[in-house]
Amino acid sequence: MTAVRRSLRRGGLGLAAWVCGLLFFLPFAWMVVTSLHSEPDAATNPPNVGAALTFQGYRDFFGAGTGASPWPPLINSLTASATSTLLVLTLAVPAAYALSIKPVRKWTDVMFFFLSTKMLPAVAGLLPVYLIAQNVGMLDNIWLLVILYTSMNLPIAVWMMRSFLAEVPVEILEAAAIDGARLPTVLVRIVAPVAAPGIAATALISFIFSWNELLFARVLNGVVAGTAPVYLTGFVTSQGLFLAKVCAAAVCISLPVLVAGFAAQDKLVQGLSLGAVK
Repeated sequence: MTAVRRSLRRGGLGLAAWVCGLLFFLPFAWMVVTSLHSEPDAATNPPNVGAALTFQGYRDFFGAGTGASPWPPLINSLTASATSTLLVLTLAVPAAYALSIKPVRKWTDVMFFFLSTKMLPAVAGLLPVYLIAQNVGMLDNIWLLVILYTSMNLPIAVWMMRSFLAEVPVEILEAAAIDGARLPTVLVRIVAPVAAPGIAATALISFIFSWNELLFARVLNGVVAGTAPVYLTGFVTSQGLFLAKVCAAAVCISLPVLVAGFAAQDKLVQGLSLGAVK
């Protein structure tokens, strides 16, 4: 009976996991289906799922929907997200190394300081950031978003990387120190390969947060250097909400995040460092 109960429990947990996964996937699937319908079919209530499929929404996204090409906003988003993610990793890995493998004095206070920077709502800092950017002449500049996204994601990245680097076997570092390896060599050739899953997870989180950010991008860069989420809001016009066009644009803008997630999924497994020392 015990074995049967265990099998039933595992089967129930597996079924629950599948149900939860389908519930999370259902809105995206519904968005994809809606994007392939015409506007009259997408606007029906309840929606006409069996209506004829068309790519008109995607054709509108790539030219006719807002009268502007989507490529500049997509390139702006890619530039801001990729550059800020690279800067976050460059700063977070040494900081996490100092707070975990080679802990500094009162490192818990340092970690709390990093966490406290996320307690302020983003909208509360919007006006000061706007005035500073205006005074230094960086409004509507994509590099302003790079700086903001780096500062916004760095505290989370340090917290995440510290938990990953704390699992790096000390014996590896001691062996490197005996061989005379300096800190840059240790970080690049020893710590980075061992902590690759943590680095991949941190990079993916930072990229997603930067790619999806709308508030600062809309207020600070909403004219010339607008990003993909800002471009998406342009489909909501005074004439109404064109559901099929919005869904088509949302699918296209979501693809880079989905591709990044699938590309990094093999690196998101914990415990790669186990057994590194033979």
